[in-house]
Amino acid sequence: QLQLKESGGGLVQAGGSLRLACAASGLTFPSYNGGWFRQAPGKEREFVAGISWTGTSTWYGDSVKGRFTISRDNAKNLLYLQMGSLKPEDTAVYYCAAQDIGSSRFGTWGQGTQVTVSS
Repeated sequence: QLQLKESGGGLVQAGGSLRLACAASGLTFPSYNGGWFRQAPGKEREFVAGISWTGTSTWYGDSVKGRFTISRDNAKNLLYLQMGSLKPEDTAVYYCAAQDIGSSRFGTWGQGTQVTVSS
């Protein structure tokens, strides 16, 4: 069973940067497309960024385009989210996820890491 665990969250001032990491274990993570999502209090979960299993294709939510970069290191079973030009509205719990093979569904999730951006 694939397991995911996020790290790197914290408190940062507006305009600052932060890098999140997601460590995968249990199965061959390089076989899976990966993604980052976030959920702010009182709001629905929002797609942030996705990356193909090869790392050659990436896609982003409109609210983070040009500011966030998703990447992966398949040799180390790691997924990253580099966040820049952070805004208070980026404050949320950030989750990494793996897309089920042959499906559009993200079926495996980490426990989340809190990111707080102060103004």
